[in-house]
Amino acid sequence: MTLKIDIDDSAPSYEQVRAQISEQARSGALPVGYRLPTVRGLAESLGLAANTVAKAYRALESDGVIETRGRNGTFVAAAGAAAERELASAAQAYAERAQRLGADRDAALAAVQDALRAGYGEG
Repeated sequence: MTLKIDIDDSAPSYEQVRAQISEQARSGALPVGYRLPTVRGLAESLGLAANTVAKAYRALESDGVIETRGRNGTFVAAAGAAAERELASAAQAYAERAQRLGADRDAALAAVQDALRAGYGEG
């Protein structure tokens, strides 16, 4: 696992750690079941505070990218299926909310497309 923290980046250090681990897990560079370093170990190797790495690990666990197995350590989870289920659940909740607000299908879809463009930095 290779992580680099860019102090000139506007993103906070914990977000850089979270994003890099998430991307490496998604791409397969970190395979399912890969044991991550301890919070303290990773913090020390990156020159960060342990709380910074702990915050990144909590976010990754919340996203289903990693799982903590108590004293056995922290591992890359089989996030694909969990992420797809969560995405489907979020989409269903959005569709129900848009319908309750009285939005027609085109307006609801346009709102999603605008949000995705903004979220993925596409203008």
